[in-house]
Amino acid sequence: MDWKIFASTFITIFLAEMGDKTQFAALAASSQSKSTLTVMIAVVLALGLAGVLGVIFGKFLGTLLNPQIMKYVSGSLFILVGIWVLTAKG
Repeated sequence: MDWKIFASTFITIFLAEMGDKTQFAALAASSQSKSTLTVMIAVVLALGLAGVLGVIFGKFLGTLLNPQIMKYVSGSLFILVGIWVLTAKG
């Protein structure tokens, strides 16, 4: 295992998730639940699955696309999701 890559990835993901909509969703779910452990397990599994899928799709797309194009595509998708969240009703 490359510990430098591990540490870099861990710190990047951890800092990116701080104050993110995922953290606020977890906060809202735990505030409305009587079972903190159940919410905690669900959050860990959901984030784990999302991360695994991101790594798998990223590896696959990395073989097809130039890294610079991947950067622009992922940045654009992030902006589009942000606009969608801001404009969604309800």
